[in-house]
Amino acid sequence: MLSILAILAIIVSAAMLIASPAWGHGGGLAADGCHNDRKTGTRHCHRAANNSSQQTAQAPRQQSGPVYYRNCDAARAAGAAPVRRGQPGYARHLDRDNDGVGCEN
Repeated sequence: MLSILAILAIIVSAAMLIASPAWGHGGGLAADGCHNDRKTGTRHCHRAANNSSQQTAQAPRQQSGPVYYRNCDAARAAGAAPVRRGQPGYARHLDRDNDGVGCEN
């Protein structure tokens, strides 16, 4: 029969594995600790940037007028990928499989 100390060690180990931040999702992070959420199209961060200049460079851009991306590389460079149907910058040429989400890969 297991001792109380062994049972406690198993419970604590299991709790640490479950609460580990690595289990949040398998997505990669950019240098600023942020990434685009593929489901919602929003950008969110998991850790603070190393310096304030990176934070200002990644601030959301407010577009005035129509937005056009020549290709997915341009959309990714602007931090807009993936682009969803109805969002500024979405265009059919960015959505190869016509599922309403452009530049998803």
